[in-house]
Amino acid sequence: MKGKIFDIQRGSFVDGPGIRTTVFFKGCNLKCAWCHNPESQNIATQLMFYKDKCTDCGICKSVCEHPDNCTLCGKCSIYCPNDARKICGDEYSCEEILREILNDASYYKNSGGGVTFSGGECMLQIDFLKELLIKCKENGINTAIDTAGNVPYSYFEKILPYTDIFLYDVKCIDNILHKKYTGADNFLIHENLKKLLQLDKEIIIRVPIIPGINDNKKEILKIKNLIDKFKKDVKIELLPYHSAGESKYYALNMEFLPFNTPSNNKIKELKSLLD
Repeated sequence: MKGKIFDIQRGSFVDGPGIRTTVFFKGCNLKCAWCHNPESQNIATQLMFYKDKCTDCGICKSVCEHPDNCTLCGKCSIYCPNDARKICGDEYSCEEILREILNDASYYKNSGGGVTFSGGECMLQIDFLKELLIKCKENGINTAIDTAGNVPYSYFEKILPYTDIFLYDVKCIDNILHKKYTGADNFLIHENLKKLLQLDKEIIIRVPIIPGINDNKKEILKIKNLIDKFKKDVKIELLPYHSAGESKYYALNMEFLPFNTPSNNKIKELKSLLD
């Protein structure tokens, strides 16, 4: 069995506790307007073209064997001297990914880290994800799932025995806003979260703070109240919006909707509501 992956990052400090390796799955069933990994949305392999890096040297054309019908072979990206072209999305076997993960096993042990499976939405490739999780547990690796939760709860049940931590994304409680800016209803997302909160599992709620959408007292308190009902010790992380993914939209010829970055004072204000 193989899975579609668009990146593997080692030495991460932002995807769960300790030093972690983060495996990014391709494909997502949400289309968040603020997504900083737009290349994750389509499960298909894609060619990213950074026009501002291109010097029209012609090397890509000289090595291309299919100029009239791109086969995504990747030769243009390999030979481009300016990194103006990039193939995004490769198929990996479980063994190939496990080798990457085990390279940093000593760092996980010393820091309390492990592996985080993210995306896109990693749970859309649930059978491949389950196979990876089982292999990681067999090798004593702490596992975390970064998910938006917009999948059948039966998917969670498949991986519960092999998952140590859930990093659960909550965009906003207001369903009208959620549907407008992500393209999907949030009912299933919240129902799945409620079920997880009743289990003996470590859960970290991650809230992207988007100015004009959820950077207000009303939304943050709604999220807090949803969690508090279960009287469970759950960490809530507020993640300020950043525009680091802007160039990726242009490279993929996708529409980009700009947002402002929330100020430090605004984040402090919202965090105080959680305290």
